[in-house]
Amino acid sequence: MNPNSAHIGEAIPLRQDSPLLADTFALVIQPSRGWASLRLGAVWEYRELLYFLVWRDIKVRYKQTALGVLWIVLQPVVSMVVFSVLFGGLLRVPSGGLPYPIFAYTALLPWNYFAGALTRASTNLVGSAHLITKVYFPRLVIPLSGVLSGLVDFGIACLVLVGLMACYRLAPTPGIALLPLFLLLAVLTALGFGLWLSALNVRYRDVQYLIPFLLQIWMYLTPVIYGSQLVPKPFRFLLALNPMSGVVEGFRWALLGQYLADTRPPGVLFLASIGITLTVLLSGAMAFRTTERDFADLV
Repeated sequence: MNPNSAHIGEAIPLRQDSPLLADTFALVIQPSRGWASLRLGAVWEYRELLYFLVWRDIKVRYKQTALGVLWIVLQPVVSMVVFSVLFGGLLRVPSGGLPYPIFAYTALLPWNYFAGALTRASTNLVGSAHLITKVYFPRLVIPLSGVLSGLVDFGIACLVLVGLMACYRLAPTPGIALLPLFLLLAVLTALGFGLWLSALNVRYRDVQYLIPFLLQIWMYLTPVIYGSQLVPKPFRFLLALNPMSGVVEGFRWALLGQYLADTRPPGVLFLASIGITLTVLLSGAMAFRTTERDFADLV
């Protein structure tokens, strides 16, 4: 039995009719069942390890690079410029009354965070094989650190958005108070899918090659370079099946809702995204814990 997925039951006397064994007890170890098997409390106990893993991810990512943390700003800015030229300039994609550069950048912020967090959460287990095979700690800490470390990049990239809004003389809307909720949804979405993919990546290394291809398709299925209003109404319900649709549309509405042609909040998209995200997160956590006992043998 895997000791990491078990809990200690009650002590049972061996024999009460024997004076020699009257005070001797057998300790019964039983497998964990239900939500207790997730051992979320153990993650909190190892919070210092989580902190150091997050800090390690940040330092390793930009160590010995010529531009350093400038890559955090360069990646979304270059994508914004390319999208603005191709889709905003040549193809004239509607931007809901906003300048296309800021229309695209407000969507690239949560999307780039999600893509990076999902990639790290899915591949960090294999990259941490030297830790998994030597010491015990809650394995959930590893994909969680990959998700949390991306928040630093997100915060720095937000500074560019502040400059863009000042350049176009756009003030934030009152909906900005709900921005942390949309960010939290992006975090949980990346973690949920990351748990599924990380467990699969340990067993099937093809997953690490599939992730870039998957993210490329996923971006075009998410209203990043276009708005949800561009999708015909009979097919608009399909956007609700993509939890990142609610996140991206929520970011645009929270930051610039009063400047959009459609000022309604993304209620249906957001509610659908919450339901799908929670389903993927809980099922991914259970699948991760189920396969965790084999990680040390497979990595």
